[in-house]
Amino acid sequence: MITLAWPWVLLALPLPVLTRWLPPARDDVGAALRFPIHVGLGTESVGRRPRPSEWYRWRVLIGLLAWGLLVLAAARPQWVGAPVPLPLAGRDLMLAIDVSGSMAQEDYELDGRPVSRLAVVRTVASAFVERRAGDRLGLILFGTRAYLQTPLTFDGATVAAMLRDSVVGLAGRETAIGDAIGLAVKRLREQPEGQRVLILLTDGDNTAGALDPLEAAELAAQAGVRVYTIGIGGGELGVRSLFGMRLLRQASDFDPATLERIAEITGGRAFTADSRQQLEAVYDELDRLEPSEREQRTYRPQRALFVWPAALALILPILLIVLDAGMLDRRPGRAFTDRTP
Repeated sequence: MITLAWPWVLLALPLPVLTRWLPPARDDVGAALRFPIHVGLGTESVGRRPRPSEWYRWRVLIGLLAWGLLVLAAARPQWVGAPVPLPLAGRDLMLAIDVSGSMAQEDYELDGRPVSRLAVVRTVASAFVERRAGDRLGLILFGTRAYLQTPLTFDGATVAAMLRDSVVGLAGRETAIGDAIGLAVKRLREQPEGQRVLILLTDGDNTAGALDPLEAAELAAQAGVRVYTIGIGGGELGVRSLFGMRLLRQASDFDPATLERIAEITGGRAFTADSRQQLEAVYDELDRLEPSEREQRTYRPQRALFVWPAALALILPILLIVLDAGMLDRRPGRAFTDRTP
């Protein structure tokens, strides 16, 4: 619909009519030199007639219309659209995903076939990200170094796509858990307090980086960042082969004690997932522990329309001048004589 932002401006509409009650201007305001305009100019008008009263009325109507359009433009007409829902951030949630060399081990199953740890993480974590409606999400990939892959954004689909495109070794072959936590704290501490969450997923202990994981956890606690740790690997998995089912020992460098201590220091929780089903259960539990905000806010798009009455108000005086000039040219008895010697 169309509304007026400043409807009170319309009170100015009757001002031209009120001028009729103003006292007339006085001619005797002081000494003045009066010059007979018709003397010595070399031209004279013959047969000058008063303008028709009908044309005068048209001039008044056009002037009033121009005034009304200017007042209407000053009242700021605008088109207001239908309400559009807005997401309201419930959490500032950062994911830190391990992409070190050990994440290439194919000791998990996906759709009945063995796949790498990272492949399972990509599948499960992407689904988790896409259902976090209303949260701002970011992605950190870490190996020998930690890199911010996606800053905090409401666009969960983009974060999920970046996660699905991650590959083993992208950030190096070792594991810098402390640096990943430190980078997440640096990004989250600039956000409002109370809703800063980091989900850290790794399959090994800290083997690289400049920051110790427990020192990084202390920094996270000071910044009000809750850290939920997810450890994958470290157990045994049955794998079918030509010789039947056999047990494979996963990576021996899995360090659940450090992950539990990180979660304890920051007020989060530590989880372990030895299969895809357990990993999905972990993310379901995270949904319960850190529920996504579902409150809806709306806004109505607006488009300013004042330019149209303002432009028309500027065009009308020009039209009036053109018509007035044509009216003068058509008057009978109009003639000029040249007195130039």
